[in-house]
Amino acid sequence: MLERHKEWMARHGRVYKDAQEKDRRYNTFKSNVEFIKGFNKKSENKYRLDINKFADLTNEEFQAMSQGYKRIHLPEIMSNSSQAAPDNNFRYENVTDVPISKDYFSIGAVTTVKYQGQCGCCWAFATVATVEGLNKLKTGNLISLSEQELIDCDTNSYDHGCDGGNSKVAYDYMIKLNKSLATEDNYPYQAKDGGICRTTTVAPASGAITITGYENVPANNEDALLKAVANQPVSVAIDINAKEFKYYSSGVYTGPCGTNLTHEVTAVGYGTSNDGTKYWLLKNSWGKEWGESGYLRLQRDVPAKEGLCGIAMEATYPTA
Repeated sequence: MLERHKEWMARHGRVYKDAQEKDRRYNTFKSNVEFIKGFNKKSENKYRLDINKFADLTNEEFQAMSQGYKRIHLPEIMSNSSQAAPDNNFRYENVTDVPISKDYFSIGAVTTVKYQGQCGCCWAFATVATVEGLNKLKTGNLISLSEQELIDCDTNSYDHGCDGGNSKVAYDYMIKLNKSLATEDNYPYQAKDGGICRTTTVAPASGAITITGYENVPANNEDALLKAVANQPVSVAIDINAKEFKYYSSGVYTGPCGTNLTHEVTAVGYGTSNDGTKYWLLKNSWGKEWGESGYLRLQRDVPAKEGLCGIAMEATYPTA
């Protein structure tokens, strides 16, 4: 186990400040490895866990750096735009032609998986991914947009950079901006907040849409969520408090989890696994090493009205 920890440290470039910290991290690493091994021995599980870059963190430490979704109440943050009436409109209400599966990655409407680092700004990544996807569907252009612009410039009483935020407020910022975000290349991600907003010096992305509104998917309704995701990527909030979530590696995640929404990701498709388990395809912001190359398949069509991990509770998408 000591050798395994040493190899893991080298692979992930981990350096500890002193022998005491190294000993403490080793004990955490050992405990996590044993947890993963024990889980994978259970044949009834539909998914597997694996050692990853979070393996020397306690679950409390991991939650502190990865959680970043803040629940808010509308309509106090609604834009003045007549198009922004998220609780009154659901354009996909009467959709009946819903394909059996959808995968926006396979049709080139999803940019590469990104890594938020030790910054609780999942809300910015989920927001940007939905706009990137909508832009591809509307214009044919797949452009990587800037999360850092949202972190630096979307400063209000709701969005707080690395201390958490919400895609609804981020959409509202973009509507009032009345132009697209900058590109990722021109306004690169820094994994920290407190930077000066540079919208006056960095041009908006060429060939990118300007969003005019956003809508909420009717809450606690997986059928409604299915209709929305069948038409465009959707930002969704989920509960990631279970230790199993941190080490998810492959398969369809079936729990454990509750409905304490703490993390925001992007629903970029859905389907059915080989064993018949229905799933949502979610793009995360923890890098390509986590999960299935940065993606999670989460069980779909469960008895709970909130959906597994609360996925159907607070889902939102931009409009253009």
